[in-house]
Amino acid sequence: MTRVNSAADRSWIARLLDFEQRGDVFVAPNPRSGPGDRLFGGLIAAQALAAAGHTVEPDKLPQSLHLYFVRGGQYGVDVELHVERTRDGRSFDTRRVTAVQHGKVILEMIASFHRPEDAADWQPPIVPALEFDDAMHKVPNLGFAERFDIRVTPGDDSVFAVPPFWIRTRDEIEDDPLIRACTLTFMSDFGPVPVARPPGTPVHPEAGYAASLDHAVWFHRPFDPRQWHRYEVRSLNNSDSRGLVVGSLYSAEGTLVASTTQEALWRL
Repeated sequence: MTRVNSAADRSWIARLLDFEQRGDVFVAPNPRSGPGDRLFGGLIAAQALAAAGHTVEPDKLPQSLHLYFVRGGQYGVDVELHVERTRDGRSFDTRRVTAVQHGKVILEMIASFHRPEDAADWQPPIVPALEFDDAMHKVPNLGFAERFDIRVTPGDDSVFAVPPFWIRTRDEIEDDPLIRACTLTFMSDFGPVPVARPPGTPVHPEAGYAASLDHAVWFHRPFDPRQWHRYEVRSLNNSDSRGLVVGSLYSAEGTLVASTTQEALWRL
């Protein structure tokens, strides 16, 4: 068994990606405790992406990921990440990752990796939904929120951070494209669930049962997690106890760094 990313002086996110490797099976030791009784979805998603990334050539960077949260994970229990090498191409590699705890699947992910190419670079202009100078500092009751600086819309008195909000890591993160993509994946799970709630529903845990069902991320441009980014999420649909949202992560200069989608279960 070999160890991946085992240096003790690495960032907090790199330590969470410190795997033991047995071929294409990666074992991730998870924190002993966390908020609530379910493993934070952004954490296991980041670990799954990292495991997939360790099986591709270093010059192929995360292009997108699509995952399903199959069942809730537990803190304090190692996660086995089984990587399937679906395809290796000249420009793109595809991987499937199955995350397992206690012999049961908790997450399924398909991820794509792409060797960068010179091409058109365009995005539509957008008026920011929340200017940085208008945003207020907040420490929400979210898993691992203490690792981030977050500035929300004035008047957001929920236990969450409801998008649009500004976010950055408090600590430096390694200048490693895979680790930074995993950091983006981790933090992209902060905002969708409260936006996916049915209109008029109070924004607090007692409003009903809520859980992320699936999640997707498209990585467009380089990401520096230590810099401020604006996360905007808008609702697309509510039906059948499910809410669908789409998100956009922008740099302070207005560059679109990543896009996300998520469907969440809301039972009232």
